[in-house]
Amino acid sequence: MKFNSFAISFLLSGLALGQWACNTDDTPAVVPVVAQTVRNLPADPTTGVNPTTGQPLGTTGRFTLYNLRDNKTVANTDSATNKWDVGFRGTTIIVNGGAIRSGQGGAYVHTGTFEEFTTVPTSATFGQDQSATSLAIVAASGRGWYNYNAPANLITPIPGRVLVIRTGDGKFAKMEILSYYENAPTTVDPNRDRQRFYTFRYVYQPDGSMKLN
Repeated sequence: MKFNSFAISFLLSGLALGQWACNTDDTPAVVPVVAQTVRNLPADPTTGVNPTTGQPLGTTGRFTLYNLRDNKTVANTDSATNKWDVGFRGTTIIVNGGAIRSGQGGAYVHTGTFEEFTTVPTSATFGQDQSATSLAIVAASGRGWYNYNAPANLITPIPGRVLVIRTGDGKFAKMEILSYYENAPTTVDPNRDRQRFYTFRYVYQPDGSMKLN
């Protein structure tokens, strides 16, 4: 059987077109999100204690603002913008959303493991910061992310607590606080180890979906 040049060209063009069609129908590969670990994030740490009053010295009263998408701190001069997602000061964690914020953010505390929390439920209710004393993440021992042992003056993250975050621009993330002390010591000595230094891990979903694995 003989083929002329026109028939061969037509056949090759058809094969190329078919290959192109197959390629354009391919489902894009899903890129898994990766957990990031932030170490020693200062949360308005003290520089000492007044020997007369016993009150901490050196605090500024300002929150350390953090952008989860870019994994970096944000200047306090940008506190009225959507550039930040969460803020840290002492044991208090704020989110960029609510009556006193400019962003779309919110949060709630999930009881369960960080690894097993893979998807934000569509029925989830996100709290927002309504005032300095009405926050999405309650800043009280046993009710938010930490326990406080008063006799030992010790703050420890509660095991199995995951902070589910809606970011300032409406994306989703999960966060687990690992330590409140500088360098995240395995055994904390409150008389030696400096507090107000967060170590935490988080997963941020950039595509806007509720999938967090």
